[in-house]
Amino acid sequence: MNLHDWIDELCDVLDVEHEIDEALVLDLARVAAHNVQRPAAPITTYLLGYAAATHAADPARVEELAGLASGLADTWERPADAPDPVDINDPIPDDSSVDHSGDSIAEFEDDGTPADEEELED
Repeated sequence: MNLHDWIDELCDVLDVEHEIDEALVLDLARVAAHNVQRPAAPITTYLLGYAAATHAADPARVEELAGLASGLADTWERPADAPDPVDINDPIPDDSSVDHSGDSIAEFEDDGTPADEEELED
């Protein structure tokens, strides 16, 4: 299976009829990955698709939107390997002495706090 087959099958599964300029999307992903950071690639291309859908964009407008996103990534001032300035001074807790072997994922809320026992019984 090649990329074109994958795109056709994915469009069928997602129930969308859309022609895609693979080179445009892949170029945008490459620029975002290299100039921002690797996880920016899928997020950037997702947001391009979302913007295209939101604006009911034709291929020319999608190309324009991709150019704007690519321009932003090209001029991004932080190197791709730079730490997030929000996380730089966050202390890392030392829980090396805590035995987590009996912990269950279901025992914790999404934010890491213990769940109420009543919720676990349901």
